[in-house]
Parts: sequence; structure tokens; C-alpha cells
Amino acid sequence: MKTIVLASGNPGKLREFAQILSLDVVPQSQFNVPDVEETGLSFVENALIKARNAAQHTGLPALSDDSGIEIDALNGAPGIYSARFAGTHASDKENNALLLEKLNGVPDELRTARYHCVIVYMRHANDSMPLICQGSWEGRILHKADGDNGFGYDPLFYVPTHKCASAKLSPEIKNQLSHRGQALRALQAALQ
Repeated sequence: MKTIVLASGNPGKLREFAQILSLDVVPQSQFNVPDVEETGLSFVENALIKARNAAQHTGLPALSDDSGIEIDALNGAPGIYSARFAGTHASDKENNALLLEKLNGVPDELRTARYHCVIVYMRHANDSMPLICQGSWEGRILHKADGDNGFGYDPLFYVPTHKCASAKLSPEIKNQLSHRGQALRALQAALQ
């Protein structure tokens, strides 16, 4: 299989893709692909937009991921806006601070949440049958950050099966459990 461009520059996502997939995946930044506005109203739509953009600019097959966290007490927010919850160029720290602020006073039993991930593989920009794989990971939101591993909301995402925040899991354990790990394994199986 030839080189596949990953429609992301997120270093955390790049690490996870490299650890799970046995494919030659390179970030779109190596090809100077401009970011595209995520105008979709679902994880699937946004993943398709990003994959198509990367394939159009490089002429290569493209992979994209659209992921986020849904909090039940916030009616599913931040959802597709997870990366920009606290603003367009918000840091993980700013997004986490806003999430804690919005959940202030919400008891543990109402802090249920899940991560979602949709991965899209397009053979070319005009691929009318892109491969779409997904995964989800159930947990709840802690009252304060805990742990230094991972990225995004990992310091706040409590994993009941391991009784700790996602940010306290080793990368290997996280990849076995996570929404992205699930979606990537489904993609690997589908591509084989």
C-alpha cells in the first residue's frame, strides 16, 4: 500500500495512529495541506470533510479522525466542538477548565460521559464509498484533573474498569480501551 496522508497535525493523534496501525501514515503538514473548516454537524461529516481535503491537496489516499467527548449533564456537549469548546484556538487546559466550570456542583452519578471517534479512509478525493469505522468509550468526568499521559480531556475522563483517569493509563492500555483504538483496529481489519 502506498503512503497515506493523515488529515491532522495533532501530535497525540499521530502517536496513537502510529502505535496501532501498521501503515505508512504521514501527517498532512508534510504536504502543506491547509486545514479545512469543520462545517459538518456530526463526527462522520467532519471526518469526511477532512479526509477529502487531504486527498484533494495531496493526490494520496487519506485518513481522518473526528473525535470528541459527550457529557450527559451537558446534553451531549461539547461533542463535535470538543477541540474548540473554550474557543477556536483553545488549549486542552482551557477546554478542561471550561468543562469543570460547567459541571460545577454536578454530582458523580450525573457526570457520565463517553468519547466517540470516527475514522474515515478515502482512496482518493472522489471516493464515493469511503471506509468509515467508529468506536466509543464510556466513563465519567472527574472533579479535578488527574494524570499526565494522553491529551485533550484525558485528565478528567475517569475509566471505571481501571479506577483512574485516562491520563494515568499507559499508552498501551489506553490504546486497548479507547474510542480511537477501537476505531483504528476496526479500520486495520477492514483494510486487510
